[in-house]
Amino acid sequence: MLAGKVAVVTGGAAGIGAGVARLLAAHGADVAVVDVEADGAARTVRDVEAAGGRARAWTCDVRDGAAVAALATDVLAAHERVDVLVNNVGHYLESVPFSRSDPEHWDALYRVNLHHVFLVTRAFVPSMIQRKSGSIINVSSVEGLRGYPPDPVYGAFKAAVVHFTSCLAVELGRRGVRVNGIAPDLTQTPQVDYSKSVAPEEEKMWESWAPVGRVGVPEDQAEVVLFLASDRSRFVTGHTIPTDGGTLAGGGWFWSPNRRRWTNRPRDP
Repeated sequence: MLAGKVAVVTGGAAGIGAGVARLLAAHGADVAVVDVEADGAARTVRDVEAAGGRARAWTCDVRDGAAVAALATDVLAAHERVDVLVNNVGHYLESVPFSRSDPEHWDALYRVNLHHVFLVTRAFVPSMIQRKSGSIINVSSVEGLRGYPPDPVYGAFKAAVVHFTSCLAVELGRRGVRVNGIAPDLTQTPQVDYSKSVAPEEEKMWESWAPVGRVGVPEDQAEVVLFLASDRSRFVTGHTIPTDGGTLAGGGWFWSPNRRRWTNRPRDP
């Protein structure tokens, strides 16, 4: 599906980013695996190469404008083109109620969830416009599509990614560049480790917690990214697909009086 294409995947050291990098490479893309963690990016590259694919690790903190500009220069010099850009980096950091949050927390959330999307997209999109071809996929969150009471600021920035995706798609559509996104939820990654938060005796409750009846894995997200990256989605732009196992459709967040916190997995549904 991506033979002869060049793809850039940020946050490719682990989790969804690593899953995306592996799958895009398996379908023929030459993948630039970008991450601030050099060892993790190198590990993903080894996985790709062991499976017969092509990839190269690039160390970059995508929150740093100068570093991103240098990354784009180097990647384009090495490959001469970028066909697919996956803006995958994101983090909820530490969930803080808005009344106890502060501007420092807001700024950290902004830089890791939204600002880098602007920086990386701006660095690579001119080359796509010049070639009149490209697919950009932004990774938001289902929390950008529904109320997120544990940290409204995080939810606001994820919602901004969704709207930026729609706006940029309209701007660039006639210039040959498509822009779409995914909004994950309930996906097992090192960042969100459900094996630590769900007791073994509670695992049977996934059938009531998630409409699909199970927790997701990075490959579930990667398959949708692959579709959006490929020509099979050539008439799709401006959309963010909830890749959430049905949680957006099935419900939201609930206050637990006993636990004194918000939960999206009621113990007694």
